[in-house]
Amino acid sequence: MKRMKNISTLFGLGAILLFASCTKEYKNPNAASEPDVLSSPKGLMGVAVGVQRTYALTVHPSMMSAVGLTTGETFVVNVGNVSEANLGNGGAAVDGNNGLLGSIWISNCKAIYDANTVINAAQKLNDGGYRSGLIAYATIFKALAIGNLSLLWENIPDTVGSPVSTPASFINRATGYNRAVAAIDRALASISAAPISAQFLSDAPAGLDIVNALQALKARYALYAGNTTTALAAANAVDITRTSVMNYEALNPNPVFVTVTSSNNVYQPVDSTLGLPLSIRPALTDARVPFYTTVATSGAPRFRMNGFWNSTTRSIPVYLPDEVRLIRAECLLRQATPDLTTAKAIIDAVLQQTPAQDPLGVGANIAAGYTGTVDAASMLTEVYRNRCIELYMSTNKLEDMRRFGRPNSEMKRRNMPYPFRERDNNPNTPADPTF
Repeated sequence: MKRMKNISTLFGLGAILLFASCTKEYKNPNAASEPDVLSSPKGLMGVAVGVQRTYALTVHPSMMSAVGLTTGETFVVNVGNVSEANLGNGGAAVDGNNGLLGSIWISNCKAIYDANTVINAAQKLNDGGYRSGLIAYATIFKALAIGNLSLLWENIPDTVGSPVSTPASFINRATGYNRAVAAIDRALASISAAPISAQFLSDAPAGLDIVNALQALKARYALYAGNTTTALAAANAVDITRTSVMNYEALNPNPVFVTVTSSNNVYQPVDSTLGLPLSIRPALTDARVPFYTTVATSGAPRFRMNGFWNSTTRSIPVYLPDEVRLIRAECLLRQATPDLTTAKAIIDAVLQQTPAQDPLGVGANIAAGYTGTVDAASMLTEVYRNRCIELYMSTNKLEDMRRFGRPNSEMKRRNMPYPFRERDNNPNTPADPTF
């Protein structure tokens, strides 16, 4: 990732996980001593950059694999990838021994733990502008990690990194999403008290618009928690002309391109339907389909990954501008008295936008806009349809399927079983869901 590799060495970013459960601490014996690292702005920046590096290179690609296969966006090319193949088969084939899910559980817990380390230590810094920058930057990845756990599991650990003598209790996913929102609110309050300094922005990796990212994630997770009022206010606060992305470079290449796109050895898109059923699949002219997929000139499968995963240095967005628009439309439609006119105007804008008009190059380019029935139920289905197309492989679809009441037949599982590594170390681990 650009501007990450040098500063990341401050905290030994190849961190070794000595323990397997979220109830235990994460230590790296090769890292600089904790007092030295956590008492200086530069040291804390190193830890924070390490969180982003791990998230961008490991956590997000793993979430893409798990969610894409579970929701039918992709299919497994090589069944020798056992964890992925089991997720593609779904149902009872997915158990607590699934290596990919176990890695996702641990890596997200690790991201929360390290982000909390930065946030707590930053409170002691005298430089208010650098302090708020560190808190806000670390909170982006803390919120994403909490959101990831909440998306895949019905219940998530209440605390991360607690001693073995006090194993973590669990909270339900709605509480998890609300925890992410509360963390974001604290970060925004710290920025309000002391705006992020120019020095912090100079030291931080390029790509993230921190305030917009926080507001967009607040809108996302408030929506997932069912709080449409908060979600709408946060979405309205996002400047959709700006972007927040995770950058890559030759030494830290785009991991999805390296592992999936170029190798053609893990998964690929199912086809031009992006995994959607007949009634809501993309129009043949929808320009978002050739953005996200490409047709192979030879060999199988015919459809291949494209979009944000088509080169070693292609950036991956934290959120998409049209995700924010669609959140606004959904909130307006879920009001006690739906605002059909404004919601339709937003949906039309998403559909009519050309790729050149979008900051990230994602546009449907459908001049007619929405031509369906103008009522809340029909337009909510259109919001879901557009979220599935616009946010293809963004890791959000499984939560959307649950929220919009999609049938079990359209997904491989609704909720994931808890990793054996957690169950073996934590007696508070809940019973596995039936599906």
